[in-house]
Amino acid sequence: MPVITDIEDLRRLYRRRVPKMFYDYCESGSWSEQTFRENSADFRRIHLRQRVAVRLSGRSTRTTMAGQEVAMPVALAPVGMTGMQAADGEIKAARAAEAFGVPYTLSTMSICSIEDVAEHTTAPFWFQLYVMRDQDFVRRLIGRARDAGCSALVLTLDLQILGQRHKDIKNGLSAPPKPTLRNIIDLSTRWRWGLGMLGTRRRQFRNIVGHVKGVEDPASLMKWTAEQFDPDLDWKKVEGIRDMWDGRFILKGINDAEDAKMAARLGADAIIVSNHGGRQLDGALSSIRALPAILDAVGDRLEVFLDSGIRSGQDVLKAVAMGAKGTLIGRAYIYGLGALGETGVTKALEIIRNELDLSMAFCGHRDINEVGREILLIPGGFADGRA
Repeated sequence: MPVITDIEDLRRLYRRRVPKMFYDYCESGSWSEQTFRENSADFRRIHLRQRVAVRLSGRSTRTTMAGQEVAMPVALAPVGMTGMQAADGEIKAARAAEAFGVPYTLSTMSICSIEDVAEHTTAPFWFQLYVMRDQDFVRRLIGRARDAGCSALVLTLDLQILGQRHKDIKNGLSAPPKPTLRNIIDLSTRWRWGLGMLGTRRRQFRNIVGHVKGVEDPASLMKWTAEQFDPDLDWKKVEGIRDMWDGRFILKGINDAEDAKMAARLGADAIIVSNHGGRQLDGALSSIRALPAILDAVGDRLEVFLDSGIRSGQDVLKAVAMGAKGTLIGRAYIYGLGALGETGVTKALEIIRNELDLSMAFCGHRDINEVGREILLIPGGFADGRA
């Protein structure tokens, strides 16, 4: 076993152990992948101010997100098909998050169902909702999340239609993988992954299969899904969904100040500044560059979280110092899950917290809640919301 010291170590191990189509599904963006790359690269353009001769004992990364106490300002983002990265992946990630003390967000397009995750955890988790044309299915899905004790509903706004992701098309992405010669050759070299999949019955989208009439196999499921994302999702429909849910309501996919203002008017408890990890509109601003204008637009009317591009504790620190109340990580924990299962998710969280704690200390702070923009050196024009 190699010595693992950062998230990149986990990514390299993940790449060796998970089938190519699922690695590419995670580690790619739409079209030219400009936004996918800039989500991470723009964090590196921000520098930190080192301070010395400051008392650093008694440090704490603890804070709150959406009314929940957390070990650090990080939640696990919703990631579709997590259960294809490792057998029972959503359950493993949720258990690791619960033990660590951070929120876990289950995707509508998960392999393990809402009920599967609830059965194997004790802490409430967040549920991410995609709005489908089938309104009865949406109502029942929200009801299932309520019955499972989910503490927040995370409504994704930026996937009314699918961005084109070239690698997914070329790989013939499906869950489970189609038995083509190319896939069989690839899978034969991923024996750890294969043994895990042989040991579980969870290999399809269990939030959907068995809950929609006529969807009983991979072919019918993929056809239904392709036709179901609601291209007519608008603010009136968002308000209607808000009325169905009596818990914390979080809107994900905000990348513009005007949309942030609409979310605040609607009464959302929080928004997530996100461009879907660079998987939808290629050429959009990175989340960290979009963040300042959004914060200026909504002030303290709601909590503002940031998603897309975070690969380290320093990235978390920069986002919080910029003004985000918290962050969400997707790829960073998926690397750990695919590399080492539940242990790998825990390892990813440990790496990020350690980097966050040490970097915060080097910047002269002991409490993450006291960190502000004064610790950052931001390039001219970076935070004005323009390309």
